[in-house]
Amino acid sequence: MISSVLDRLMAAFDGSPWAMSSGRDCLHARGDSHRSQPLYTPEQRKRRDNTHWTLVQGILAPIQFLVFIASAVLVVRFLATGEGFEIATASVVVKTLLLYAIMVTGAIWEKVVFGRYLFAPAFYWEDVFSMLVLALHTAYLTALIGGYGDAEFQMLLALAAYATYVVNATQFVLKLRAARLDEQRWKGRAQVGGPIGSF
Repeated sequence: MISSVLDRLMAAFDGSPWAMSSGRDCLHARGDSHRSQPLYTPEQRKRRDNTHWTLVQGILAPIQFLVFIASAVLVVRFLATGEGFEIATASVVVKTLLLYAIMVTGAIWEKVVFGRYLFAPAFYWEDVFSMLVLALHTAYLTALIGGYGDAEFQMLLALAAYATYVVNATQFVLKLRAARLDEQRWKGRAQVGGPIGSF
């Protein structure tokens, strides 16, 4: 059930123009003869489906996104009106804590599925960009706790962190969407007796 819900959520993003390093552009542009291998090997897919960390990621990701939407509205409202600094600040802190949670549990998930905590080849560029997302969110907390900059500076820093989060979230959504379509195509080939390569 969780898998089908995630599939529907990812399908909603499939029309996005941001193919970038997610692999979606390669999926549609390359012929099957040029594809090296799917995102997951059969063993990795089995580990992905059997670990509870997949469910944890599936729950945390949409929660973080909803908090991000609410927080972004509050931050922009403060920058536009000068009102609501406290609630905007609280929302950014909650969003940052959720980011830390999903980064830690995501690293554990990556270890279980791919055998390494970060920078597994399948998600290398997504993980690289995640480091920038993490750095900017941490910079915001540092500014807040250390009292660096005024309120407007802190909120602008939060927006910069949010911009990188949107790019990174799009990377992951499109990568997972491409992987799902890839699996469907290779399963279809297997059923009709076609070549399935290293899959």
